[in-house]
Amino acid sequence: MNPFLSVLSVVCGGLLTSGAVCAAVPGVVCAEVDFTDSLRIWDGFGVNYVETSQTFDYKQYAQDYGGFSRLSEKDKQEIIDLTFGDDGLKPSIVKMFLDPLHQEYENGPYDHETTTRNMRYFVKQGNRLTQQRGERLSIVTTLYSPPAYILKQKQLRGRDIDMDKLSCMTDYMADWARYLIEEEHLPVDYISLHNEGESWRRWPVDGGADELMDKSGHDYNVYMDPQTVVATINSLRKSLDRMGLNRVGISNGETTNWYRLGAWDYARTLARNPEALENLSLITSHGFYVGVLDSPRWFAPHSNEGVELLRKYRPGLHAWTTSMAWNVSERDCKEGEMTRSFVSNAIFLKEIHGNIYEAHCNAIIPWALIQNASHWNKPDPNPGCAFRVYDDGSWEVRKGYYYFKQISRVGRPGMSVVYTSANDSEIALIGFGSNQTRNPNAFVAVNWGQETFDLKIKIVGGHSTSYEAYRTTGSETYVPYETARQKYPDGENCRQLPDFRVEDGYIHYEIPPMSVTTFIEK
Repeated sequence: MNPFLSVLSVVCGGLLTSGAVCAAVPGVVCAEVDFTDSLRIWDGFGVNYVETSQTFDYKQYAQDYGGFSRLSEKDKQEIIDLTFGDDGLKPSIVKMFLDPLHQEYENGPYDHETTTRNMRYFVKQGNRLTQQRGERLSIVTTLYSPPAYILKQKQLRGRDIDMDKLSCMTDYMADWARYLIEEEHLPVDYISLHNEGESWRRWPVDGGADELMDKSGHDYNVYMDPQTVVATINSLRKSLDRMGLNRVGISNGETTNWYRLGAWDYARTLARNPEALENLSLITSHGFYVGVLDSPRWFAPHSNEGVELLRKYRPGLHAWTTSMAWNVSERDCKEGEMTRSFVSNAIFLKEIHGNIYEAHCNAIIPWALIQNASHWNKPDPNPGCAFRVYDDGSWEVRKGYYYFKQISRVGRPGMSVVYTSANDSEIALIGFGSNQTRNPNAFVAVNWGQETFDLKIKIVGGHSTSYEAYRTTGSETYVPYETARQKYPDGENCRQLPDFRVEDGYIHYEIPPMSVTTFIEK
């Protein structure tokens, strides 16, 4: 499978007149990519294999949401190659969860193996392929929830941390990092404190878990208010140093979205504690987006307030989006999965654009790359993914894989995010400058709207007059998109287009609806 090198079979059309003045041409969308205007360093794109995420009793229900336990060795290796191989997604970051089932009681033995077999296999194989091509994988590991004995409720997925057990919790986190580094020989760089730990409304008033878990289907979580985040950062630093893990950094944990990091007082509380601020190595949050005001509880714009406040006191801190929705149409969902009203996978790339240019992040890791829907307590709130595994051992590559591949292969570590613009909000450009790496300048053009647009892109600071181009279009078109349905009835995965010339400083392109096109400088 080699989508990027597939033979051209459909030629893009509708070129504009060379040299036309953009503002004077009716119906033309004016855009710009300025490779001389670097906004920040880019750390790369990542993936996340989710294994044990909800089960209370692993002996009775050995959960594997990632689905590798259903697959043959041959199928596993094919998926790993599609992810980490030379023609795959080539992620530079992996997120690994630490579930609450690694220790049964205080001072008891750690069992880091039983509930993580498939996740560790996936990451170790990915690390092997990454090293083979001379690159380095970076791992961030996130505490899903601590063991029951650490919680006030003394039950899994209870709400509150017993602060008298705080050092037990941070030792639990640190020993998992030690195990991965010393015994599994994996490159763990950061520990993240929590998974959506700000979301206190997920629990009943008493903080118990049984009733809520049965009705909500949510994954493991624990509540951490801003003061608890500060205390946990400082305790975790002591635990890591005591185990000789001085080089492992600490992130603030992962709020549900970037808006809550700032608006819910997490960033300011952290910034006002000198010890915690000094111990902070990375800013993290999920990047789930709800930008409409008629969804008050889940309102979540891509706000950079928290990121920039922390950078004010710690200049140079990097920020990573550690989870975000793949975004699928209802047509892309199947039996056993929750349907959603998104119109196109192209919105996935628009949300990546928002995380980069609005939230000001340096890396993005979408939610679970590979999913077996039957291993999630229904309904699954985020059914989008790159690979879907079924109970009979079959699997498929989903459309999201090809959309993600468009950008994950060109946004490489060490490159720079560069300035882009477009004078129509249905068009979004994401630009990456070479920044003295071996990677060429590149940009991604997203049309997440319903129309075909004549796009005139001004190229500033490029080193070539020729660009390779690859396009992905959706196959999940609806009645309002009849033109797109007729022109691209089956959609395109990663189809190579003819090279584009920079003429009088511009690239001219007729960009289809619901499409993503990558331009790579030759």
